[in-house]
Order: sequence, then C-alpha cells, then structure tokens
Amino acid sequence: MWKTIFDYVRWPAVFGLLIALTVLQLFPELNPRTRQLQPAQAPFLLAGNHYEHATSSYADAVSRAAPSVVNIFTRKKIHRTTHRMFNDPLFRYFYNSADIPRQERMQSALGSGVIISEQGYLLTNNHVINGADEIVVQLQDGRESKARVIGVDIENDLAVLKIELDGLKAIPIGSPQTARVGDIVLAIGNPFGMGQTVTQGIISATGRYGLGISAFENFLQTDAAINPGNSGGALIDIHGNLLGINTAILDRIGNSDLDGVGLAVPADTAVRTLKDIVEFGRVVRGWLGVEAQSLTPQLAHSFQLNSTNGVVVTRIYNNGPAHMAGLQPGDVIVKINDELVGNGARGRQQIAESRPGETVAIEFYRNGKLEKVEAVLDKKPVTG
Repeated sequence: MWKTIFDYVRWPAVFGLLIALTVLQLFPELNPRTRQLQPAQAPFLLAGNHYEHATSSYADAVSRAAPSVVNIFTRKKIHRTTHRMFNDPLFRYFYNSADIPRQERMQSALGSGVIISEQGYLLTNNHVINGADEIVVQLQDGRESKARVIGVDIENDLAVLKIELDGLKAIPIGSPQTARVGDIVLAIGNPFGMGQTVTQGIISATGRYGLGISAFENFLQTDAAINPGNSGGALIDIHGNLLGINTAILDRIGNSDLDGVGLAVPADTAVRTLKDIVEFGRVVRGWLGVEAQSLTPQLAHSFQLNSTNGVVVTRIYNNGPAHMAGLQPGDVIVKINDELVGNGARGRQQIAESRPGETVAIEFYRNGKLEKVEAVLDKKPVTG
C-alpha cells in the first residue's frame, strides 16, 4: 500500500520542486536569503514600523528657508592714530592742515542674518554689527535695504535689526528642544562674502555651555561647515525649520578657526530675545539675587561633600528672591528644579531662561545637611 501511495505523490512533488526552482531563478528577490539589499542599494529606510523613501535631496528644505536668510554688510569708521606733531599748533601753522593726510578710513565686514517676521525684524549676532556705522542687508532675491539696530543682547551675542521692504518671508521656526544628536542639519549663510551658501552635517551635541563665548550658553553643536561670514545665519532641520542662529566656530584652544565645531544659539532662545527686545527694549530674564563661585575639590572637602557639583553662595542681595527664600552666604546650591547645577554655568542658564514671577525649587547643603526651598524669581536689574 505504501508503495502505491509513494508512486502516486512522487511525480507531482518532483514537478512542483522544478517549478519552484524555476521561479526563484526568474525572480531572485523572492528568495529570503537574497531579499535584504545592501545599504547603498536600499530604496527604503525603516522608520518605526513603516518603510519610507530615503531622502536623496534637501532642496525642498533649502527652498523653504533660504529666502529668509540674508547677507549683512557693515561699514565702520576707523580713526588711525596720528603722530603727535600733527596736533602741535606751530606745526599746523607752517603746514596747511589741508595737506595732512586724512586719518579716517572705512572698514567693511560681512555676516548673515535671518528674517523672523514679515514686518522686517531679523536676527543676527551682536559681533556682526557691533560698532557699525552703516548696516546693509541683501536678500536672496538681490534686493537691498539699510537696516537699523532695534536692540542687542550682549549676554547671548544676539542683535535685532529692522529693514523696510515689502514681500519679506519669515523663516518657519523649528523645535530645538526635541533635536537629537545625529539629526541632519543644514547651515545657510554668506561665508567669505561668496554669497548664500548651504552646507550639511549633523547635530553633534546639545546643551553645550561653559565655553566662555558668551555669558549665557546653551549651544547646539554641529559639524556642518560654518566659516567666517556665516555668523548670524540659519541652522535648519531637513524640513527647512529654524533650529538655531549660527554663532561661533571653535578650534582646540577655543579660538575661531576651521576645525568643524560649529555652535548655534537655539531658535527658541533667539526668538524670545527678539520678542523681548521689540516689546521691552531689552531681554527680560529671571533673577535669583545671589553671587556664587564654583565648588572646587578643596571647597568640596571643606564642606564634607563627595562631589564638586554645586556652587557656594558668596553674596545674597537684600530683599532679593534668594534672601526672601531664606538662602544664606555659605550655602552650597546643588540642584535647581531637580537638575544638577554642575559648575554653576547650567544653573545660571536655567535662571536666565526663566521669567520673573516663576517659582524655582532649590536644593542646597547647609552645615552638611541637605535642605530645599522655593524662590520666586524677580526681574534682573538693569546694569550699566
């Protein structure tokens, strides 16, 4: 009986196997061992549980953002030091003053800027326009306009300018808070005065501070090429949204150079700066009312602490927020709103990014005991 069954199924099985082999030869992509393509050949990228087409061009992102990025040209009068004899009355009597060579010349500089509002408000770096006697803004479409300075924020190295032109396009604002290390970004600016240029890279780090570039630092770091003239330009995501204002490039010792470390002020900080300056004439920051110094290993040992995270309060302003909350000189602040203060730079940034009237939770050591208080921030006093 078994022989009869075998004879009955043998030829259909052989015939089916031959058909299967033929199909795999004609359609190799059906073979599970060869279905996975090499990365360079893959027409799709896996995103979550879905397949999406790989991005082969960022032209749409550039088209969306580039009309809002401008070139900035500045001119500054430079007075050369003259020989003291030129100021001697006797010398000027014998030599007609008209024959004295003019000791004044114009110095030009280049930079970039980003249009934030269709009303003509734009952002750039303070160091781009600092001391300029004349500022000219050139749009992507070739139009030009003289710009006036609305205000500056030295502590963030930002400046707000205003131009009077019609048909301006404001750049769409992105979300730097959700930006992740590895995200692709594009830098748009005017390097070396060559005209608008786009470079591509990734976000190398977020929350960079303590670099000594400005008083308040919370930079996005990128390896997208940023060169002299890019300052004040746009760092955008792959959708054309503004993530930051390109501000600095660093070398190994912290000076401007071309080592592929670019830094940008996050867009939310920059836009808030613009709105404050337009509305109040200055940036409105929270103020705790303390002066403090970083916790060195020696100080940590003297306070019987096992970490150098923290700052030692050295001064309390009378009737300031810290004073009203009960802080005292000698307290060691270690956390603000549950975040470690580190060497103090991040803590200062937290306070500066808060608004007057907001409440912050402060953890500190006093006489070796960890304590907590809440302080209601006030306006930072105007200085200078």
